[in-house]
Amino acid sequence: MAGMTCYKPGERSRLIYRIREYRGRKDEPKGFGWRDFRDLIVRARIQLGGPIVLVWDNVRLHLTKPLREFIEANSHWLTVFQLPTYAPDLNPQEGIWSLVKRDIGNLAAADLDQITRAVKHRLKQIQHHPDLVDGCLAGTGLITDG
Repeated sequence: MAGMTCYKPGERSRLIYRIREYRGRKDEPKGFGWRDFRDLIVRARIQLGGPIVLVWDNVRLHLTKPLREFIEANSHWLTVFQLPTYAPDLNPQEGIWSLVKRDIGNLAAADLDQITRAVKHRLKQIQHHPDLVDGCLAGTGLITDG
């Protein structure tokens, strides 16, 4: 899973995410690649309708050369700030993942499809409750409406 907790003054907060299932097939990527993160950023720009200030954790993939080049090439609408090396308390997306895990943590899933459905269902619920997203943003202390 990869996600973005989005805030735009005067508008409701948003959650934009993507889920990838790894099924062990030949030539199937095991996780997200730099292009997946690039596509998520582009999708966020389209949905939010304007420039983006991205506050990012230090996942190794976020620091790859192709992604840095993409950020640099799009600096007219994309500004990136890196969080300190280990700062989950400053990352609102950690709060989102915590909400998802709390609600599906005891799921006795029969297969990967059932887990994926449960995660997607919970993420959609969170998307429709901007107050939950606001709570995750407020918990970081990075966003204020003052």
